[in-house]
Amino acid sequence: MFISGIKIKSNNNRIRKTIVVYLLLALVAVAVNLIYGFFGHGVRAAAMTWMFLYPLLGGALGYLLIGRYLAFITRFVVYRIGYNSYNSGLAALTVGSFLKGILEIAGTNSPYLIIFFFLGWVAVGIGLMGFGFLAVTNQRLLKTEKRMKKTEETVIRE
Repeated sequence: MFISGIKIKSNNNRIRKTIVVYLLLALVAVAVNLIYGFFGHGVRAAAMTWMFLYPLLGGALGYLLIGRYLAFITRFVVYRIGYNSYNSGLAALTVGSFLKGILEIAGTNSPYLIIFFFLGWVAVGIGLMGFGFLAVTNQRLLKTEKRMKKTEETVIRE
């Protein structure tokens, strides 16, 4: 067995899997809404009807854009901090929307729902700032590498 025969797992594969998971979660959210509406005697709530948008737009589309334009940030170790924060925020927003829909259908409200949405948006913001920080850091590293290569070339020529 040769070392060159070992395949390194591609970061694009991870992003594709994340996109597929978010698409499945969006389908599950649609199914939950339909099933809940069926057993709720046709009563619907806007928050529950549109909860699928968080995993669809925030998850699948968000990671599609990351995979297309910022795939290089996945090679950083600290990428996981932004990844976990972003995913947790989307989960909190989706669950908050689900609970808000249940409470609307029941004809009541809760002052604690705002916590789901506030913390969800904060976590999504932290994740996006982490992704942005990694993108900026990567650009600085690339510029530094180019300068170092130019310096090496001039040193070698002399």
